[in-house]
Amino acid sequence: MDLKDKERKEKNISKNKHFIYSLDFAITGLKTAFKDERNFRFHCFALVVVCILGVVMRLSVIEWIWILLSATLVIVMELVNTSLENLVDMITNYHFHPLGKKVKDMGAGLVLVQSIFALIVGLLIFGPKFYDLIFH
Repeated sequence: MDLKDKERKEKNISKNKHFIYSLDFAITGLKTAFKDERNFRFHCFALVVVCILGVVMRLSVIEWIWILLSATLVIVMELVNTSLENLVDMITNYHFHPLGKKVKDMGAGLVLVQSIFALIVGLLIFGPKFYDLIFH
């Protein structure tokens, strides 16, 4: 046993030996985000609504790729933002720190930029379809 293995054992930290354990941790992380984060739930709900609209509007394969990619990236950015917020809170013990504020603000910026991109993609794809539905 090398020094790293000994340190892990003493700290009760272990590397994921099997894929199934890694998958379980990932699913637990998603469940935690869904349970604890209102914005994460909102973005998941929005993804479901967009998928239903996509089926109803009969999106092409390319349109599906753009919609799913942009909407999923919003959820990914929300997970990154939540992780950064939790990390800052842990490091600062929930006390204000100017660098912690910068990290949290930048994390929120990630979500905002991707959300704007997803909105633009959604408007470009669904806009003409709604226009045709309403005016033709």
